[in-house]
Amino acid sequence: MEFVGVLVLILVLTLLAGHFAQRIGFPAVVGQLLIGIVLGPGVLGLIHTNELISVFSEIGVIILMFLAGLESDLKMLQKYIKPALIVAVLGVILPIALVGGASLLFGVNPMESLFIGVIFSATSVSISVEVLKEYRTLNTKEGATILGAAVADDIIGVLLLGVMIALTSSKTGSNSNIGLAIFYQILFFIGVYVIGKWIVPVLMRLSDRLYITASRTVMSMIICLGLAWLADVAGLSGAIGAFFAGVAVSLTDQDDEINESIEPIGYAIFIPVFFVSVGLSMTFSGLQSVIGLIVTLTVLATLTKLLGCGLGAYMSGFDLTSSGVIGAGMISRGEMALITLQIGYGEHLMSETYYSAIVLVIVIVTLVAPFILKDAIRRNKAAMNNA
Repeated sequence: MEFVGVLVLILVLTLLAGHFAQRIGFPAVVGQLLIGIVLGPGVLGLIHTNELISVFSEIGVIILMFLAGLESDLKMLQKYIKPALIVAVLGVILPIALVGGASLLFGVNPMESLFIGVIFSATSVSISVEVLKEYRTLNTKEGATILGAAVADDIIGVLLLGVMIALTSSKTGSNSNIGLAIFYQILFFIGVYVIGKWIVPVLMRLSDRLYITASRTVMSMIICLGLAWLADVAGLSGAIGAFFAGVAVSLTDQDDEINESIEPIGYAIFIPVFFVSVGLSMTFSGLQSVIGLIVTLTVLATLTKLLGCGLGAYMSGFDLTSSGVIGAGMISRGEMALITLQIGYGEHLMSETYYSAIVLVIVIVTLVAPFILKDAIRRNKAAMNNA
């Protein structure tokens, strides 16, 4: 029962921390992260990662990625496919090249530097969406392009992460094992397409005929956990399978209901534990030795999305102020970067040496992103009024 007491403490404190973070204009995830840092070895040392926390955290990642896939509006991506893809691609290339390159200059090994670049290629627009709603800019061409680019960004990021995990998991094996691993992973993605296009719709229709409470929710969780398990069997992260499960379910008629029913499951228990577990893994010892890396990556992580995605928008025909809004809307990393970091850390793509530094950079960038976006929206509205 000791874990139940720990769980109660985590839920009470993350509930309050998330509430007060949002009251002062910060994302709830930042408050939850801080709880993990304060309770963990980094400050008070009251809670340490154990097997149950790890299991709850892993389920939290799977549900988060499922929800990310579920909220990926592919119809929106199709409508703004050209500008969204240009914005997303440049917003992925620049962080990988510049953030990864800067990490190399600070002595980080090549594979880890590449992974750091992949972490900061991720975008979390949940925070940006709140700002866009506040300024009534969500249903504009800028808002639609940000959302469309975020969908493409998530898919590209998940695929890159899958490739890196596949490469590292095959490193120690023989040539035949490497070939077999690649074969399984190709087979997985073919299977995902077949399951998503034909099997998922049939399963969701079948759930409507079952005489059981919350049959749609149960069926969607079967799909989510099933694809997560298949991804793990194929040598990929289970979170990658969960993401594509969410994308598949989002194409059915029941997607809104599923989203409303799965969110409480995740956010009531598993997702707060995940964010706390990230904080529990963070320590402040040795951070002073990488302060230069932290400052450099914070600046580059902000500028590569602002300028890279802004340039992509400008190339797509947006004016300078509109491009600034789109670039600013793509800065926030939030939970997507943390999920990528945690998955990679579990797969030994990230060492303990730089883990805490990268968490700190993600938190700082996530905090500054809404303020940059608010300023960009005001500039754009002023330019429109003066036109």
